[in-house]
Amino acid sequence: MDWLSRIFESTTHEASERQYNGRYGENAASIITYSSSSWASRPEIEDIDRTIAISLAEEGKQKHMINDSQLKEDEYLARALQESLKVEPPPRNRNVNQNGNVRQPMPFPYSTGFRICAGCNHAIGHGRHLSCMGAVWHPECLRCHACNLPIADYEFSMLGNYAYHKACYKERHHPRCDVCQHFIRTNAAGFIEYKTHPFWAQKYCPFHEHDGTPRCCSCERMEPRETRYAALNDGRKLCLECLNSAVMDTTACQPLYLDIQQFYEGLDMKLEQKIPLLLVDMQALNEAMDGERNGHYHMPETRGLCLSEEQTVSTVLRQPRIGIGNRVPNMRIEPYKLTGRCEVTAILILYGLPRLLTGSILAHEMMHAWLRLKGYRTLRQDVEEGICQVLAHMWLTSQIASISSRQGKRSQLEKKLAEFFKHQIESDQSQVYGNGFRAGNRAVLKYGLQKTLYHIRSTGNFPF
Repeated sequence: MDWLSRIFESTTHEASERQYNGRYGENAASIITYSSSSWASRPEIEDIDRTIAISLAEEGKQKHMINDSQLKEDEYLARALQESLKVEPPPRNRNVNQNGNVRQPMPFPYSTGFRICAGCNHAIGHGRHLSCMGAVWHPECLRCHACNLPIADYEFSMLGNYAYHKACYKERHHPRCDVCQHFIRTNAAGFIEYKTHPFWAQKYCPFHEHDGTPRCCSCERMEPRETRYAALNDGRKLCLECLNSAVMDTTACQPLYLDIQQFYEGLDMKLEQKIPLLLVDMQALNEAMDGERNGHYHMPETRGLCLSEEQTVSTVLRQPRIGIGNRVPNMRIEPYKLTGRCEVTAILILYGLPRLLTGSILAHEMMHAWLRLKGYRTLRQDVEEGICQVLAHMWLTSQIASISSRQGKRSQLEKKLAEFFKHQIESDQSQVYGNGFRAGNRAVLKYGLQKTLYHIRSTGNFPF
């Protein structure tokens, strides 16, 4: 030390004896003893004291500076550790629609080693990691639920607790149009907008209702692009499934007519008189409807008509040959005169409809004929149309029971069609046909068909 060297220099010429006790070393204390005969003068002693005091002060100052620097370094490390333990939530993304949430993972340049990866459940060491969905991940552990590949994109989609690439999410969950097979577009508000059939659950772009896309006149389904269909001569379109069982002429309808007559006999409602049944096209049916003052028919689209006046109508005599995608050629039509020897002159049914739909319409029109032949007075329209719909519904129910006992793909298609035609009757929202059916069906379920008919004949209303 400097002060010790100065002491030695100032006392060299007077020192007569020096005695050293103790050991010298890095951690050992050094003790220096001077004899009285070799001690310096008073001013020199005071100078030595001042030198020692200054040296001690400088040494303490250096120690304080070292401690202060160490404290600042510790505080800095503590703050760094505290900041590294904060997990920021992923930023809210405004591009969120009804089909899934789009999230953005937050990349971190390093890890402190105190986190567990939500994908592999192993500790995240010193390296890059992602923070999203309330957890942290190795970049390779955040994987798409669809393709199982790492999500390296800046944005991804969420469905429940699963993450997807945006493209994978769209491919798996974004609805496609059943007509054009394209992804259904979003509207101006950013929402997916499409039309759907209440029974078939068919989804399609709204503009297909106005772009000439054919719709089956029987099952009401939109025809997918590149799908073949039959175009009837009166402008109606028929899908191939409905075409497979379509009744195309009067002769082909006679076995079905006999089947429904037996159905009525089973209900103890036999028709004693044979009523002519004719299959006609749309034009002939409309002409007959215009000339019939007391006819009963379906609205808004006429498919069947029960006539009670003498008329001449054109009937389809020979089954036409079906042309796929174009008009039906070679259909032969000839006049048929209806005589008025009874109150019911004929039942007219639109040709080209599937057997089950033709049968339900025939069961409805035969009920009109039965009421006329049994002398029922003129009924309120919702009562008469309602009980006729009940008979059509009952016949379809019997057909479904019969089809269910058979096996095969064709039977399943027929059953589905029968269920659809029942659904049409049940879901009809019109005042006459819809409400009339529901009131009549409740009465039949509660009191039975015969008591309901007796009450209608007596009062003109359904029993309650």
